[in-house]
Amino acid sequence: MTRITEQPSLYRHLEKMSVEELTASINKEDKKVAIAIEKALPQLNRLITAIVEKLRDGGRMFYLGAGSGGRLSVLDAIELPTTYGIEKGIVNVILAGGLEHLIEAPEEKEDDTEAGWNELLKHHISAKDIVVGISASGTTPFVLSALQQCKANNIVAGCIVSNPGSPIATAAAIPVEVITGPEFVTGSTRMKCGTAQKMIFDMISTTTMIQLGRVEDNSMVNVLLINDKITDRAVKILMEKAAIKNYDEAKEILLKYGSVKKAMDAMG
Repeated sequence: MTRITEQPSLYRHLEKMSVEELTASINKEDKKVAIAIEKALPQLNRLITAIVEKLRDGGRMFYLGAGSGGRLSVLDAIELPTTYGIEKGIVNVILAGGLEHLIEAPEEKEDDTEAGWNELLKHHISAKDIVVGISASGTTPFVLSALQQCKANNIVAGCIVSNPGSPIATAAAIPVEVITGPEFVTGSTRMKCGTAQKMIFDMISTTTMIQLGRVEDNSMVNVLLINDKITDRAVKILMEKAAIKNYDEAKEILLKYGSVKKAMDAMG
């Protein structure tokens, strides 16, 4: 396979560049990310469709990753229960080194060939679930070995990688290859690869939640009322959807039922 993510940067002598030259060059490279994702949309759509089907049938989704990509998937997953009101445990993350070591970045753990599958077994993984492996290189042992075990146990697995023809893509039933090219700093895949991964996670989770009915029109009607800002937003959503003109009245109804969706259902 060709390790495009490890190829030399298109820029030389970065230490001699001014601030203006550096930011302009990084921005130029970042513009390539959305184009790379656009080319991979058919693959991504297949993966999202499979995720929706599994979750709709009562299954769970597991992001499985290491490094920057794995950590970015944590950011995606932890916000879903609040934003969309889903139960915790529907969307999960298996991170090399463990979530408890998230800020320590134990990169050596990505070479562990048994930990990923063992963690999935602790969560009682089954054919009802779906796993999404994350690896910029497409070769991370932690991810690769777990996806190979998924394949052997008839568990549907997808992946998000940034090199073509990688072992992880071969092991995945639904591979998504987003080829963003060499990094600005050679090999620093937290840059364009990381940006692409974050954008893809947004697409996966947002599209999935909409498909599962967690959004109405363009509003987060199932948002949990965890603070004043979100409660205020929910009150205004309820006022608009139920044609309630009085803010205090709408807030009282909202707090009684706990969400815009439940309040709307109760009001008929």
